[in-house]
Amino acid sequence: MPTAKKKKIFVLDTSVLLYDSDAVKNFQKNDIGIPITVLEEIDTFKKGNDVINLHAREFTRYLDKISDRNLLQQWVPLNGKTHGNLRVLHNEDSSVDAAEIFGTQKNDHRILNSVLKLMEDEPDKKVVLVSKDINLRIKARALNIDAEDYETIRIKDIDHLYKGKTEIKYDDSEIIDNFYQTGELDVEQVMQDKPTSNHFFILKNHSSSALGYYNAKKEVIEPVRKNTAYGVTPRNAEQTFALQAIMNPDNLLVTITGAAGTGKTLLALAGALEQRRNYHQIFLARPIVPLSNRDIGYLPGDINSKIDPYMQPLWDNLSFIKNQFSESSKKYQKVDEMVENQKLRIIPLAYIRGRSLSNVIFIVDEAQNLTPHEVKTIITRAGENTKIIFTGDIFQIDTPYLDTQSNGLSFLVDRMHDNDLYAHINLEKGERSELANLASKLL
Repeated sequence: MPTAKKKKIFVLDTSVLLYDSDAVKNFQKNDIGIPITVLEEIDTFKKGNDVINLHAREFTRYLDKISDRNLLQQWVPLNGKTHGNLRVLHNEDSSVDAAEIFGTQKNDHRILNSVLKLMEDEPDKKVVLVSKDINLRIKARALNIDAEDYETIRIKDIDHLYKGKTEIKYDDSEIIDNFYQTGELDVEQVMQDKPTSNHFFILKNHSSSALGYYNAKKEVIEPVRKNTAYGVTPRNAEQTFALQAIMNPDNLLVTITGAAGTGKTLLALAGALEQRRNYHQIFLARPIVPLSNRDIGYLPGDINSKIDPYMQPLWDNLSFIKNQFSESSKKYQKVDEMVENQKLRIIPLAYIRGRSLSNVIFIVDEAQNLTPHEVKTIITRAGENTKIIFTGDIFQIDTPYLDTQSNGLSFLVDRMHDNDLYAHINLEKGERSELANLASKLL
């Protein structure tokens, strides 16, 4: 007879609950332990407007609700037979003292002691620490504690994340020639399976090539033209695809990923300015996360003065677009006029919750520094005639507890592809300068 599997108790760290306030509901019928130290840390996060403050408050309310007439030192059922039980771990007097081993008194070591004590009290069950803090997981394993990352809101295979395009090579040029003549191709001429909505194609032959995308409404592949948007011309196939995705009025949600210097933000801004007549306003935003998560300290002045250093990359891109024209030209002056009349606004994301955005193009730069919950919050603000564009590099993350697999941008691409309202493209070739490309390759 096979041996019965041990029942599991998952002990959740503060980082997990600040990342997802509903985390306790995502472990099926297994039991959940919450160290008393975690509750103390959660309490320090309950004030503020950031998403972690929201999660802290939501979890506190949920804990208060389920503990209405129960003592949390005992196992409290979460939801009848469909879920396990929850208990607050108040005892930290384990035979092995993590603080003594690691030489300091820290909250992390108190959490480890709670786990060690639970392992002693529940020898028939497998105790697993769940944390998004890599260092805490390493310390736990050093004490022979099973430790895992929280993987419920996480991309399983980042290497196969949707790229948005496919390159197909042909031996002869007949198909490409017909594509140019008729302006469309049947899907069967390109691939056997039906492609995802708004998927892009690079069709190549020894002597010719063509760019196309799958129009899900007509169920055919149509050509993609190299268009100029507010003086900005695409320099490669992927940039051409990105501009097509932005300019297509049927695409209400667009994501553009790629390394630094590939033109993500520039194309988004240029495409938005080109469509300015179709919308009342253009909003530009990016998460306020300094490089390496080091704050620059107190800044005097109003909210615009405080966020201005963080938004400087957006201003730089606007300046580049303006400088495609002479200072006396109407297009140059139009950008300044839009900023002055607040038709083009750079705003902080912290104040987006609760708003309803109608008739706007909303560009969110550096979206890889957002959690999946923050991305959902932004998209659910969209009202009538609103287009949202997310740009970012999923391999350049400055926010603690987020990585390539758990950040909001990766999550969005993974969940949204093959939707008629959505288009995505990954930019690969750097176009900032030869020096920037050289640094990306060699340093």
